[in-house]
Amino acid sequence: MKRVVLLMIFALIFLKIEAQEVIQKYNSLLSRTEFYDSYGRMIGYDKENTLLNRLEYYDAYGNLIKYEQKNNLLNRKETYDDRGNQQSYEKKNDLLDRTEKYDSRGNQESYRKWNDLLQRYDVYDAKGYKIGHYKYNNLFKRWEYFESSY
Repeated sequence: MKRVVLLMIFALIFLKIEAQEVIQKYNSLLSRTEFYDSYGRMIGYDKENTLLNRLEYYDAYGNLIKYEQKNNLLNRKETYDDRGNQQSYEKKNDLLDRTEKYDSRGNQESYRKWNDLLQRYDVYDAKGYKIGHYKYNNLFKRWEYFESSY
């Protein structure tokens, strides 16, 4: 009985470590990138708005959630909510060779750095703890995000 319980606990821990949270896939028919949960259900999509020169994110029902726009003056990518309030921005740090994400007040939230050895983007929180990674799936031709568990 103890072996069965230990085996079940080990299996649950293993499944949690390798749990896939979000899958992105480009839909060439609709010219958009779609996001799916680990069960294969579409949870949203993004689409480029060439008229306003921005990338817009929608939920699965077509409601605008947020949009991203390039700020050439400050050389950063800014994210706004559906009402136009700035939520965050991303900026390339050439000195540390990483992309850093800040909240609307200028506090660093996370950063993303390319891992040459594993051929993926590792994502870290502001304290430097790894929280996940993006890996390109050549078979399905899409980026997949994997959340790290502690």
